[in-house]
Amino acid sequence: MSAPKYAGARSILLINGPNLNLLGTREPEKYGSDTLETIEGRARAQCESMGIKFDAFQSNHEGALLDRIHAARLDGTEAVIINAGAYTHTSVALRDALLSIECPFIELHISNTHAREEFRHKSYLCDKASAVILGFGTYGYTAAIDHCARNLRKGGLEKMGAKPT
Repeated sequence: MSAPKYAGARSILLINGPNLNLLGTREPEKYGSDTLETIEGRARAQCESMGIKFDAFQSNHEGALLDRIHAARLDGTEAVIINAGAYTHTSVALRDALLSIECPFIELHISNTHAREEFRHKSYLCDKASAVILGFGTYGYTAAIDHCARNLRKGGLEKMGAKPT
């Protein structure tokens, strides 16, 4: 892999939460027809073209998501992109795990959660995220990687506006 072309993250972890393994078949009118495999493949190619290490992880289980986030403390991850799915609205544990790794993260959702049911308007992640991307469809993944590559790097939380605890 060549040297990174941008000043931001050199290693990005993409995390997808519950039900995102069903992308392409579950409510395509809301989430589009791209499968998770397609999205991850595009993300990997985008990162490789920028000289950035990339890893992707999906689970329907909160504990598995927490374990992968915890592993990011030691594996060289410099930025996290997370589509936590429904856990966005319920999981203090995911919030705490993301804060524990002292790594900037972007909260991402394919749909605009604020244009949906009231219970989806609350996010336990957004006030600590370096950025939030909503409603751009699967293009949001492309935008998130671009932002990480250009702007985010572990140790740069204050610069990007996130409030460390």
